[in-house]
Amino acid sequence: MEMKEEIDMEAMKPLIEEAGQEFDDISEEEHELELLPVEHHYKLENPQGITFCQTLIHLLKGNIGTGLLGLPLAVRNAGILLGPVSLTLMGIVAIHCMHILVRCSHYLCQRLRKPSLGYSDTVSCAIELGPIACLRNHASWGRYIVDFFLVITQLGFCSVYFVFLAENMKQVVEGFLKNGTYFVQSKTVGFSAEWHMDLRIYMLIFLPFLIVLVLIQDLKRLAVLAFLANVSMAISLVIIYQYIIRDIPPPWKLPLIANWKKYPLFFGTAIFAFEGIGVVLPLENKMKEMHRFPVALNIGMGIVTILYISLATLGYLRFGEDIKGSITLNLPQDIWLYQMVKILYSFGIFVTYSIQYYVPAEIILPAVTALVSERWRMPCNLIVRSLLVCLTCTVGLITSVIKQQLANFLGYTIVLTLFIYCGVECRIVKITN
Repeated sequence: MEMKEEIDMEAMKPLIEEAGQEFDDISEEEHELELLPVEHHYKLENPQGITFCQTLIHLLKGNIGTGLLGLPLAVRNAGILLGPVSLTLMGIVAIHCMHILVRCSHYLCQRLRKPSLGYSDTVSCAIELGPIACLRNHASWGRYIVDFFLVITQLGFCSVYFVFLAENMKQVVEGFLKNGTYFVQSKTVGFSAEWHMDLRIYMLIFLPFLIVLVLIQDLKRLAVLAFLANVSMAISLVIIYQYIIRDIPPPWKLPLIANWKKYPLFFGTAIFAFEGIGVVLPLENKMKEMHRFPVALNIGMGIVTILYISLATLGYLRFGEDIKGSITLNLPQDIWLYQMVKILYSFGIFVTYSIQYYVPAEIILPAVTALVSERWRMPCNLIVRSLLVCLTCTVGLITSVIKQQLANFLGYTIVLTLFIYCGVECRIVKITN
């Protein structure tokens, strides 16, 4: 019996060695791909992450900001026909690019055996694994370039938020003290008091409150505030919609296509409205059920795109050439109901500040805290967070008189960043081929 087993083992030995040799011929990367196909990356979950509903709330909060209120002006610069069509195409492209980013990040995560990758890491790894040798040798440049544009864009959003909050609070306070406001339209009763305070003082008033807000570093703790902000902004948008749809004049008085020289202004303002692309990967990386993120992305961005197109079109139809930089400025200033729109929307923007701030903080803070000892990392973290808020306030103070130009600049900055992101897809396509 023992002799028979030895003979069988000797007969199978060449087969075992051949199989082992074939296994050795398979590279580590190919074996890695066999173990974990791209689509199976969705099974990697984060039990300590945020839920599906929390992700959706943060996604909506990150995309519905001050840019939405400026879209009617953007449509005026494009035309009543070209504007909505362009917004639809831009929404489709934005959602597609967001999915590209997520898929590229997943592919590189499974190939490099990493739990998650941010924007800059995705670009750097894609270039490093790409076919062009000169780019592979300078893959770190991709990380630095993307980080630079992300920090500039997101902190720029925060600076615009400072201006928006100050402008709205200034109008509410001065309008109440000067004119008197009521819930229904009636004869205005004026106050004898006159109140004029510089816009920059209002910005400085908001500064300490925003510093306290950004000290909340956990997205799960911000979910409640984000939900309340979404509710307040939803209420304010309902009030805006009920006002603009009541007396819409005939649309044929408006140009179908505006002067082509104004179209770049439309493009900058419209791209600025899609301000949530910077929070896509951070939210996906923090999500508890990563396999459900594409569904949350489709639902959230679908709602956002419909909201953008409807408010932009109806706002321009209602006010025509008289539309202002923010549609709230076209609302009656002597009725308290419409003043409440500014208060509610300002609360939403106040919370949105922390969502947009999260992205540059995640880029800057690790690099800064790594320079100090473990004992001083927490104080350093808090100090740097406060200084970044002060920086955005300073930029807001300087650019408060050119807010529209700043929004256009940020829009073009997003376009440059998107071009870099699309380059990631090209690298991935070449890798897979």
